[in-house]
This record gives sequence, structure tokens and C-alpha cells, in this order.
Amino acid sequence: MPDFLLELRSEEIPARMQRKAAGDLRKMVTDGLVEAGLTYEAAREYWTPRRLTLDIRGMTPRSKDVHEEKKGPSTKAPQQAIEGFLRSAGLTDISQAHVHTDPKKGDFYVAHISKPGRAAEEIIAELMPAVIRAFPWPKSMRWGAASGPKGARYNGAEGRGGDTLRWVRPLQSIVCTFGPETEEPKVVDFEIDGIRAGNVTYGHRFHAPGAITVRRFDDYVAKLEAAKVVLDADRRKQIILSDAKNLAFASGLDLVEDEGLLEEVSGLVEWPVVLMGEFEQDFLAIPAEVIRLTIRANQKCFVTRPHGEAEGLSNRFVLISNIEAKDGGREIAHGNGKVVRARLSDAHYFWNTDQHDLPDLGELGASAEKFGLDMKKPLDQRMARLDHLNVTFHAKLGTQGQRVDRIRKLAREIAPIVGADPALAERAAVLAKADLQTEVVGEFPELQGAMGHKYALLQGEHASVAAAVEEHYKPQGPSDRVPTDPVSVAVALADKLDTLVGFWAIDEKPTGSKDPYALRRAALGVIRMLIENAARVQLGRAGDFAMNGYSQVSGQRAQLFMDLLSFFHDRLKVYLRDQGARYDLIDAVLAAGEGTASNDDLLMVVRRVEALGTFLDTEDGKNLLAGTKRAANILAAEEKKGTRIAEAVDTSLFREDEEQALFAAINQADKEAAQAIQNEDFSAAMRALSALRAPVDSFFDDVLVNDEDLDVRANRLALLSRIRAATDEVADFSKIAG
Repeated sequence: MPDFLLELRSEEIPARMQRKAAGDLRKMVTDGLVEAGLTYEAAREYWTPRRLTLDIRGMTPRSKDVHEEKKGPSTKAPQQAIEGFLRSAGLTDISQAHVHTDPKKGDFYVAHISKPGRAAEEIIAELMPAVIRAFPWPKSMRWGAASGPKGARYNGAEGRGGDTLRWVRPLQSIVCTFGPETEEPKVVDFEIDGIRAGNVTYGHRFHAPGAITVRRFDDYVAKLEAAKVVLDADRRKQIILSDAKNLAFASGLDLVEDEGLLEEVSGLVEWPVVLMGEFEQDFLAIPAEVIRLTIRANQKCFVTRPHGEAEGLSNRFVLISNIEAKDGGREIAHGNGKVVRARLSDAHYFWNTDQHDLPDLGELGASAEKFGLDMKKPLDQRMARLDHLNVTFHAKLGTQGQRVDRIRKLAREIAPIVGADPALAERAAVLAKADLQTEVVGEFPELQGAMGHKYALLQGEHASVAAAVEEHYKPQGPSDRVPTDPVSVAVALADKLDTLVGFWAIDEKPTGSKDPYALRRAALGVIRMLIENAARVQLGRAGDFAMNGYSQVSGQRAQLFMDLLSFFHDRLKVYLRDQGARYDLIDAVLAAGEGTASNDDLLMVVRRVEALGTFLDTEDGKNLLAGTKRAANILAAEEKKGTRIAEAVDTSLFREDEEQALFAAINQADKEAAQAIQNEDFSAAMRALSALRAPVDSFFDDVLVNDEDLDVRANRLALLSRIRAATDEVADFSKIAG
């Protein structure tokens, strides 16, 4: 079976785009081949900074012949209909069609269409220009004459700027070969904007810039390797990581691994060469996070730490070069070291500046008084400035200072519920956003919270306050750590609840896939903190307090909260399903309190779901579910017909012992289940309901619900209503599958 090799070589592709672009190329090409009637055994994409490559193995040499029948109009149809049929079938005269007979519809025309298969080379030559022109780069460009203004001449054509090729960077050459291993592969001939496909590529820009003639993938890879190009990005990553670890170990150091940086630098080099640079020991006085980010962001280098140590850094860093220098890389390392020292000098200045008084200290008195700030402390000064400058949080939700004021009040309210000291929670909330006014966070926004933590400890704050300044942003995703310190939990909940209530108040909710303010993430963060910390917080009470800070709410508080609670329930369903819970059990528990605020304690909702799942795994649970559903179905049918159902059960109308037994069992189970629910012992509530299994079974086995006596029938239906009401205390059993 033939193999297909494709390479699109260009100027350097941004590292962040390479992996997706290679995947897009594979999908677009293979989808196009399959749509044209070709099949293949395997396809794999590769990429380097200067090329996207596709290796497709075991392709069919041509598409299959296609034979199909196209049904046409009746032989008695008007001429206009017949002409339309001829055009759609590709026939020139009705004599080319066949006449078929249907016993009911009579005679009608049928076109027997045969389409011969096409050679794969022909299909590829037609497909590739379309793929290249339609390629979905996030950003693309024209170059050369085509980059001129509209209306100018492009390659001899007048005003065709919209038709010229756009690519992420100037496209320089195309390799496209096709053929079996046992024969010389053919070049698939096509041209796009003056670039003709061939079998010639080029190696490393500096080490081997000459032309290389290739045949198929295996010799293509080998020749590129000889020309100082490692095609496989994952192999480049392995080389970089292994060499970097070994180089660090040889110097008595450990590499601080960084998967994101490793992915990026592997997309910056075709021939990775690992080198080591250094900077002055004095810079290690800067926090490790700042050093690491400075070196990472500015020079794309890895940091190291002394061998065997879990914290701290060394003054050596690892850099990745794209060339093998004649001096062994000494000048490259020296040059990178100069840049790193300059950047660290800036970082050192920022770090020191943040620990000194602000120049506008005299203007911050009113803000200091508002928040009870100690203006001898640097972080307090930054909080005062944040308020004084009226830094906007959101045009409709006020300033950051107003937001902090809302959060501190809410954190103080939540603190006793989660076991935190209210004073510490309020202090942490006041300082939580202060580092937004620090020089370091201004340079490295990703360090917000982390720098606040460090500065809080430096000015002698309580350890829980300092931790909360950093952790109130958490969790920032499904895999992020959840804070456990009660002060951190109080401030993090207050921060997220304030955000959610605020955006609900101005009707800026997530819609479809759009969630510009990450409100889904905030809601999931609240859910994870409550459940993973076993925290009992009534969202109704907390939300009501949070609404006090928003004039936009006015008289719509109840509706706004119910809408927000529904949003929490939707996110809770997603969370619980990811944990393996059955969707129907979640719906059943939530439906039991639908339309009320009774489901605002999310921890209790989760525990009810767990207890219900455990109960339904038992034989009693399965049988009770069946009996309850039978009762519910009978009731639903009778209610739909308008059948009278007694308002209460009348024992004087009982005619069978099974009625009396079921009534007594319901009364007992109802009482015990209600007490268990009040005690928040949902397992006990399930056990109480399990006592209904036998009397329910006996009732349906021996009692006819639809008795001829209408009063008896109404009474027995009322008895079924009691079954439904008893189980509804725990969950809506009608929502449960099975």
C-alpha cells in the first residue's frame, strides 16, 4: 500500500501554535481524503519551528468506482420536471435513463450513475491547495508583493489581494510524495501562489541550510537528523529534559522542572543544545517565585536548586540553544547571563520598593481610616492606595475598594460558620487585594496572592491571614488545591460569593460557552470548598447578606437568589457526575426541594445523594423504588383523568388488612424518616423508608386500587399519595431510573 509524505516549510512558527496546527493539518487532510473515497491505515503529524509534517501510511492507490441509482419523476411528468432530473443526474437526454415500474405509482425514470474511481495523486493534488488556503491559523499574513495595498498588482494579476495565500509566516517550500515502499515514490504535482510541490526540503538554518532530496518518510527523517533537525517534538522534549537534568546534576544541582516551559522551548529549536548560565549570588535574596518567573518570562530558561533541597534556588540556570557553537556555547551562556542579570536587577528593585513607604502616603489617610489600616506597614499602604485611586473592578460593580469592603463584611459573617476567627477573616479580606498595587505584581500579574502572602509575613501578620491573602483565589480550576485553613476558606467563599451575586445583580450571567468573568469556575470553587471541607454554609443566608452590598438588587432578592441557586445546582451536578454519582439520583434529591431554598446547603445535598445511592443498591431499596414508581404512575394516570382523590386517608373505609398494614407502616416510616432528616441522618431516613417495602408489595398484590365504590377508590388513591409524600421527603423517586 502506498505512503503519503507532506511537509509545509515556512519561517518560524510561534511555539504556542505548533502542536494545534499539526493536529489541524492531519485532520483536514485525512478528512478530505476519506471524503474523496480514500482510506488509510495510520496517520501521524510532526512539527518543528519551521515545518509541519504529515506521515500517512497504507493509503489506497485510488478511490473506488461508485455505482448508484437516482430516482426521477414519473414518465408522465411535465417536461420541466424531466429536464430538472436530467440536470441533477448529469444526463443529456431522457433516453439515457431507465424506466422502472411501481405497482402503485406506475412508471418512473431512474438514472444509473457510474463514477469511476480516481487516482490518489489526483485527489491529493486537488485537495492540498484547498487545505493550505483554508488553514485555520489564529493569525496569518501575506508577504512579498501580495502584502502591498489592495488594488496593487499581485503576481501579475490586478487587484487580487483577497485571493493570495495567507500563512502564519512566509511559506517557503512544499514536499509532497506518494508511492509504495517497493517503488520510487512520485511527486504529487500542484502549485499554490508560485510554490510548486516537490521532493526537496532544507535542514537546519545555520548548520545545514542546503537542499535535501527526500523520497518517503523514513529517509526524510534520517536526512533531516543528519542535517541537524529533530523532527519529533516529543523527542526534542526528552532530549532537553534529559540533558538539562544531567547538566544540573553534574554541577551538584537539581533542575526545577516546568512542563509548560519545556513544551515552549521544544518549539523554539530544531536542534536542542543545553547550556548553563549563572548570575550573582546576591540576587537569591529575591523570592524564588520572582526569580523563576523573571528568568522564564524573559529568557525561556529553567532554574535550578541545590541537589536534594525542596526549596530555594541556586544562581545557575539552564538555557536551550538552537546551535552547536564552536566555543561550546560559552558566549551564548554569557550573553543570556547578562540579560538575566539585568532582568533580576529590575526584579530586585521592585522587591525592595514594595517594602518601603509609598511616596503619596500623605494622601491615603481617608482610605486608611475606612479600612482600619496600619500605615506603618507596606501592605496596608498598598491597600489604602488601591482604594484611594478608585481602581475600577467593573463599570457596574464599582471600585476594587468597594469590592474589598463588601468581601470583608461577608467574610466576617461566614467566618463563625466555617470555624474561623471573624477578626482574622476580616483582616485577611482587607489585605487580600493589596498586592495588586505592588511593583512585583505589576510586572508579574500571575504572582498576585503569592506576593501578598510574602509581604504579609514580612510585616508580621498572623500566619492564617497571610495564607488567606494567597489562598482566597483558590481553587482556580478542577485540579487546583482547595484551601483548608478556616480563615482562607472564609475569605475565598466571600470573594467568590460576592462576585457571583454581583454579576447576577447586573444580569451578566454565563451564556452558552461564553463565561468572560469565569463565573462557572467561581461556583465550582464554592462547591468544592464546601464539600471537601465538609462546611455547612446555607447559601441563602450568605447570599442574602452579600446582596446588601448591591443597590441593583432592590426588590428582586428572592428571584435573584433562586436563579443563582439553580446555577449552583447545575454546577453541583457536573461536579458530582465527575465524582461518579448517578445523574438521576442527583436530580431526584434536588427535585425534592425544587422551588424552595431547602437545597441551599450543598453539603447536605451531597450526603443525601450518597445515602440514596447506597440505599438503592440494596434489595429493599430496589423493591421500594419499584413499588413507589407503581404508586406514582397510578396516581399520575388518575390525576390526568381528573379522578377524585381523597384529601386524607379515612381508616373507616378500609376493607382489607393490607390497607391497614400499609397505613400503619407509612405513619411509622414517615415519623422515623422525618426525625432522621431533622437529625441529618440520611442513612437512617432510608432505613425507615425501607420498612415500607413489604406492606407496599402486599398492598399491590392483594388490593384493587380502582374499586367500584368511588369513596373506597378515592381513599386508596389517598393512601398511594401518602407513599409518594413519604418518599418525597428524601427524594423524588419518579426521577430515578430503573
